[in-house]
Amino acid sequence: MSQNRLSIAFLGGLGEVGKNIMALSYGSDILVVDCGLTFPDDDMPGVDVVIPDLSYLLQHGDRVRGIALTHGHEDHVGALGYLLPHLPKVPVYGSRLTLGLVAGRFRELCPDLDVDFRPVSAADEATVGPFKIGFFRVNHSVPDAFGLGIETPVGTVLHTGDFKFDQTPVDGEVTDYHRLAEYGRQGVLVMLSDSTHADRPGYTPSEKVVGQEIDRILSQAPGRVIVTTFASNVHRIQEVMTGADRRGRKVGVIGRSMLNTIDVASRLGYLNIPPGTVVGLEEALRTRDRQCVLLASGSQGEPMSALTRIARHEHPRVEIKPHDTVILAATPVPGNERTVARTVDDLYREGATVVRPPYHQVHVSGHGSEEELKMMINLIKPQYFVPIHGEYRNLVRHGQLATQLGVAEDHVFVVENGTVLEFSAYHGRISGKVASGAVYVDGRGVGDVGSAVIRERTRLSEDGVLVVAVTVDLGQGRILAGPDVVTRGFVYVRESEALLTEIKETLTRALQELEGSPMDWPLLKGVIRDRALQVVELRTGRQPTVLPVIMECKSAGG
Repeated sequence: MSQNRLSIAFLGGLGEVGKNIMALSYGSDILVVDCGLTFPDDDMPGVDVVIPDLSYLLQHGDRVRGIALTHGHEDHVGALGYLLPHLPKVPVYGSRLTLGLVAGRFRELCPDLDVDFRPVSAADEATVGPFKIGFFRVNHSVPDAFGLGIETPVGTVLHTGDFKFDQTPVDGEVTDYHRLAEYGRQGVLVMLSDSTHADRPGYTPSEKVVGQEIDRILSQAPGRVIVTTFASNVHRIQEVMTGADRRGRKVGVIGRSMLNTIDVASRLGYLNIPPGTVVGLEEALRTRDRQCVLLASGSQGEPMSALTRIARHEHPRVEIKPHDTVILAATPVPGNERTVARTVDDLYREGATVVRPPYHQVHVSGHGSEEELKMMINLIKPQYFVPIHGEYRNLVRHGQLATQLGVAEDHVFVVENGTVLEFSAYHGRISGKVASGAVYVDGRGVGDVGSAVIRERTRLSEDGVLVVAVTVDLGQGRILAGPDVVTRGFVYVRESEALLTEIKETLTRALQELEGSPMDWPLLKGVIRDRALQVVELRTGRQPTVLPVIMECKSAGG
């Protein structure tokens, strides 16, 4: 990478929704923007979260001068706890709410880490090495969301953050149009812009319409109202609190993530809870149904979340009642559609009335649609344009919008994770690749579960396992005990005794043919796997995982 040029390495967030992170470098200095995670798909059994491949930053940790955060959503800040412990102490810039949410997660993940949090407000500036960062307000589904104007030695980089143009935001804080126009007037070298809804025509509705719909439901529901939304959606939580107070209902909160957000947001002044509205869960459950609201986590059907456990009749304190109304004030993140659908079905089975988008306007996106994206491009009029944050089709469509609005086609870079772009004051190009990809977090393990392990887990979950145990004297070539056959998740033993007996007899004959000559582990394992699978496939058509367990022992007189 050239010393006098700006390089931008995209480590995540392109061609996907989640894992947002990029690194701007000039000379020997690196500025990191965001550091997010994503949640596992259904085909990642056992995986808790997915983080970006951070090896590029770990290799160049001594060059990282600071980290700037656009807002407090997990897909932008959730992987910080996996990066910062491996870097020298660097400043982390973000709004008070963003840093408050991050600090709460750090207390759980790495409580002893001393982090240099530096809160900033809209219109503040911070200097990080050769980078001068200007923070400006944008509207999103969390308060205090920022875009970034980053002045570099070769020109200004404008990062929109996640945004929409909401003329009537819940907190009254509109996007800083004047600041955006000023950036456009002064000149922007390269613009990095949210592409999530680039293929959605028109404008994204205002968050105010959701508040009106929630209020209507709270006024008409015959019994309790259970509301679920993203725990970080402080605006939506505010609408529930305001509506509950107006309709004389008490609010009980279920779910640790929801409790943490309410605690941080109210303590920092981002959430205005009318006095007496929020009560303990036990008191809320004792309240008359017509006066009760339960605010629960679990809008994405997460297996251990409050709403999912309630829907499955597994929650220790809350059960669905016949006249309950459940509001799903969120839409599924791509990949979560099936889990959310299962939760909805379970709620209906329990007798609840489920209110959800798109049938009711209880959710609007925090991302701008086509007309808003056009307006942003027209305000900034960048020399170069890079669509970020979205599935690949969204990036392509956003790039097309930019060319329609006058950005030269060869100045639009639709790229994927791992791409490095290089800019001088007058020229931009793709200059190379760096390591990128997905790293699986499973419990305390980070990266020790790869695609091969996931494939094995998937196969085990689909076809089960057949364990064959045998004791041998390898040197004498004698079978001392076994084979013993044990199965899990393959067949029900009591109903499959004939099959298991046939497997055992077939393996006994095969092993007896090997006796009398020296044996080795690969030979025994191969014979056991092959002969067992022959019988299983012939009788059942299945292919369970066969695990030979070979114990070596010296025979008497051997």
